[in-house]
Amino acid sequence: MRTVELVCSAGLDTEVRSTWERLAAAGLPSLARNTHPTNRPHLTLAAVDDFPPGVEHRLAELFDAALPVPVTLERVVVLDGSAPLVWLVRPTPALAAVHAAVWDVLAEADGLRPWHAPGAWVPHLSLALRFRNADLRLARAVAGGQRPAGTFVAARSYDGADRTVARLG
Repeated sequence: MRTVELVCSAGLDTEVRSTWERLAAAGLPSLARNTHPTNRPHLTLAAVDDFPPGVEHRLAELFDAALPVPVTLERVVVLDGSAPLVWLVRPTPALAAVHAAVWDVLAEADGLRPWHAPGAWVPHLSLALRFRNADLRLARAVAGGQRPAGTFVAARSYDGADRTVARLG
């Protein structure tokens, strides 16, 4: 599997990582416990089985022209009631345009994951995996009520086969 992801500005990255740490300190599930070097706050735009020839170059051109994109985080929720704990990302017109353009570039790719498709996609930054909805109130208190803002400053692709990332653009 290959993903297309946006990477947070330094300040926003620090804010999300700080929340990861506070969740872990409170005894809650948290991505702070994932020590793999590729683990960092990011927004996934798409995932496919593999990139067709020429796609990485086209994505790099797209991101060189489109980034940075401003971002504001919204509320903390559990997706589907018992899955990831996430910080929702406000879906601005600029972000929606980048997302749609990525999907246009990947139109011929095999294995496009439908949950990332325009119209189905829920833009978010993950805070924890396998989170219980019963712990949401505590998680929201730990995360605090602020609505952090920043920018998406770069793009990358995660390769699930070898667990590496490559910059796009």
